[in-house]
Amino acid sequence: MPVWLDKFITIYQSLCADNLETLAELYHQDIIFQDPVHAIKGIDELSAYFDRLYQNIFYCRFRITQIVQDGNQAAVYWQMEFAHKRLNQGRQIQVEGHTLLMGKEDKVIYHRDYLDLGQMIYEHIPLLGRLILWLKARAGQ
Repeated sequence: MPVWLDKFITIYQSLCADNLETLAELYHQDIIFQDPVHAIKGIDELSAYFDRLYQNIFYCRFRITQIVQDGNQAAVYWQMEFAHKRLNQGRQIQVEGHTLLMGKEDKVIYHRDYLDLGQMIYEHIPLLGRLILWLKARAGQ
């Protein structure tokens, strides 16, 4: 397993508000980070994003379920459990997703998350959550 992938797995499985400085060990200075809501460039912007993110969550845990790696790329499948101050009345939320990673110079240079925003956010907002769940049920018929 490449160094950058090993670092990613180790750091993300223990990431919390108290150890966000470890992101600088993991990510390349010129990191490109994308998720369904954000597009971030550079380690300084990414560090600021994580600082803001972790101010609103009680906890966040990742469990890696599968890794597919080829050369300087990897797909990492995961389950995330978290509790956010403003979602689901602060109770635990579980989300499954995966991350496409690319490594360079023993660090992650590209990180793109794929996940269901409904499962993560929208389903846990009063009224909107019921509507999203109803729409998902109707789409499955």
